[in-house]
Amino acid sequence: MANHNPCHVITLSLLLLLLLVLLSTSTQEEEEEEEEPPSTIVSRFQHYLRINTAHPNPDYSSAVDFLLSQSQTLKPHLRHQLLEFVHGKPLLLLTWPGSDPSLPSLLLNSHTDVVPAEPSKWSHPPFSASISADLKIFARGSQDMKCVGLQYLEALRRLVASGFAPRRTIHVSFVPDEETGGHDGAERLAESGRFREMNVGVVLDEGLASEGEDYRVFYGERCPWWLVIRARGAPGHGAKMYEGSAAENLMRSVEAVRRFRVAQFDMVKAGERAEGDVVSVNLVYLKAGTPTPTGFVMNLQPSEAEAGFDIRIPPNADPVALERRIAEEWAPASRNMTFEFKQKTPINDMFGKPAVTAVDSSNPWWTLFERAVKKAGGKLSKPEIFPAATDARYFRDLGIPAIGFSPMANTPVLLHDHNEFLSQDEYLKESRYMSRL
Repeated sequence: MANHNPCHVITLSLLLLLLLVLLSTSTQEEEEEEEEPPSTIVSRFQHYLRINTAHPNPDYSSAVDFLLSQSQTLKPHLRHQLLEFVHGKPLLLLTWPGSDPSLPSLLLNSHTDVVPAEPSKWSHPPFSASISADLKIFARGSQDMKCVGLQYLEALRRLVASGFAPRRTIHVSFVPDEETGGHDGAERLAESGRFREMNVGVVLDEGLASEGEDYRVFYGERCPWWLVIRARGAPGHGAKMYEGSAAENLMRSVEAVRRFRVAQFDMVKAGERAEGDVVSVNLVYLKAGTPTPTGFVMNLQPSEAEAGFDIRIPPNADPVALERRIAEEWAPASRNMTFEFKQKTPINDMFGKPAVTAVDSSNPWWTLFERAVKKAGGKLSKPEIFPAATDARYFRDLGIPAIGFSPMANTPVLLHDHNEFLSQDEYLKESRYMSRL
């Protein structure tokens, strides 16, 4: 492994250190911490990446055991609690008590699970955490989001070594099942009595990598609507042409959805809207036909057909108008069609307000966040709506400010893609960012 140049370091959990240092002013004089070898920091990251927490059978127990072992090195500063709202899905909560427990606390959230990978389509095994000749760490979860989770611990490690003592209590949560909706992880935590006891004032969660020098930051996200459209019609011989077949009805709907998608996507391609500001619609499956042991019956038109769509709604959209479009244009009953939502997340929080975090001077947490990033030598791009869904929505739904931030600059966005990687230099930059704030 090549030696890392410390001058190239810019910082990771800039959010953490930013809010830790600026919000949780130390109650004692800080000392210059002893530098750890870069190889040691990278080795810890590789260990975490090599634990296969991909669905459908994530190895949560090994991940939690590893994270717990890392937290033990920070005793007596960090306390730990294992929560299991659903059997077999452990949630690790670490707490660094502040000197003034009456102050709202800071929650650093990350998820331990990752999406599956297709090993044959990777240049390196997806759970090997192999380092290439150009110092890229290849692994599922290297961007989404084991890098951020472990950097929380790296930042705390540096702060402990420096003698930092926070005024505000700091919580770090490692939650399961974000990739399958977060219902058995962050959602259960947000609904729990334990969460109410934590007195959380602001949450830091995941963002996206940036291909440029500026860091991307997210103040809201599009809400998932998972839509299934079903069509029915008379069956018939495969050679017969007639109107109103199930397949014909469904394809007319697919074409209507496609036209809407094109109009939305054209605004993004023209630079008129950001990706997170439009309604995205993607066809995810088609289901029709009469199956046989070797395929399908080819001379029979089916009486039923269905299609599934992943729709993402930005906070500024009109959900009533969209649902009317679905009922009247995409799945009209007049064509013998029905629809249902497998998931339909509201765009407003529990108070009826858009589930977004203010990114102006009205939000003191945001002001401190910006100040910390600047102090650390970083620069933020224009705040965005996250194009997909994250666990942050469960905290925003409670009216709690939540900022999505994964400080990875000069890095292509590869979450859920083949050959997901994070460069060693960027990871080390991230690991120092907090302690430089």
